[in-house]
Amino acid sequence: MRYLCSLLCLTFCLLSDFNSLAQTAKNASPKNIILLIGDGMGLSQVSSAYYFGEGTPNFSRFPYIGLSNTSAASDKITDSAAGATAFASGVLTYNAAIGVDNDSVPVPTIVEQLSKEGLSTGLVATSSITHATPAAFYAHVKSRNQHEDIAAQLVASPVDFFAGGGKEFFFNRKDQTNYYDSLSAHGFVIDTTALNRPNKLDSKKRYGFLLADDGMPRMLDGRGDFLAKATKMALDHLSQDKDGFFLMVEGSQIDWGGHANDAAYLISELLDFDQTLGVALDFAKQHKNTLVIVTADHETGGYALSSTIEKQGMSADYNEITPTFSTGGHTATLVPVFAYGPGAERFAGVYKNTAIYDKMRALTKKKRGSSAERE
Repeated sequence: MRYLCSLLCLTFCLLSDFNSLAQTAKNASPKNIILLIGDGMGLSQVSSAYYFGEGTPNFSRFPYIGLSNTSAASDKITDSAAGATAFASGVLTYNAAIGVDNDSVPVPTIVEQLSKEGLSTGLVATSSITHATPAAFYAHVKSRNQHEDIAAQLVASPVDFFAGGGKEFFFNRKDQTNYYDSLSAHGFVIDTTALNRPNKLDSKKRYGFLLADDGMPRMLDGRGDFLAKATKMALDHLSQDKDGFFLMVEGSQIDWGGHANDAAYLISELLDFDQTLGVALDFAKQHKNTLVIVTADHETGGYALSSTIEKQGMSADYNEITPTFSTGGHTATLVPVFAYGPGAERFAGVYKNTAIYDKMRALTKKKRGSSAERE
């Protein structure tokens, strides 16, 4: 009987410890957030990593998965501008809107909010840095097509690191303004030639890389590992901030491959994005106070991994995959959300795209509240 009581006591203690650890994990708040957006990336695009890549995709490393409803305020099918504004500001708005609500009134972005709260921020994209998705995190204009206005707003934004294309919107503008000196005056070290890493990333400086006139080259045309390297450099720079950071990384051209109905283009961009997920997850594994979120603004192309049809008998070969498309535009399909790190469990379930912003803000506000309580 004494042995049984001791065993029951030990079991109770172990269960209490387990529940305590589980509750601690549930109540944990991230110091850092990395949001990776695969533009145009639906579930079939993600599935391509499992059939056309080598080894196990980094998507498999995420313990929590959800689904996001991407419809805009104006349309059942969103564009990238409204989709990114939902992530960046938590509002449903009309297609083409950048950082404004459905009445074209500017709304604060998570980059602006977290910068005011002392966190460093960064943006990386394979498009122009003034393109719809990255622009929604720092600019406020009625239309995504206002690239020169968007570029002007980046100059005065709180962003600490950016990398992508878009030189023509800063240096070869219709208004003849050259923003090189202005960027330098706002503390940016600018490079327009290559992703040259300084010998020492100065925590007191800001870094900007503008490496193409508009979008970056395709993977098929030799872009190389720009996205992974730029993400790694951004993490090395931003993580010097003791208060934490927010980084948005976009695999922009998954979407462009979908629009072109070009499977080789799409798949090469998707596999590049998956490699970049590995950079983010490796950082988060080492820095356990980091939350990694991966999602898409919408699906593009009605992309499917179809069985190959044999021409003569018209029978399907279920052992061979032929990527197919149903449209050259976007679709209304729900898109996946993957999460890893403190607070990741909040991203399970099915919800509107604006909830991704709400969940990130709830976690960052919770962190500040916990800090205030300790102080």
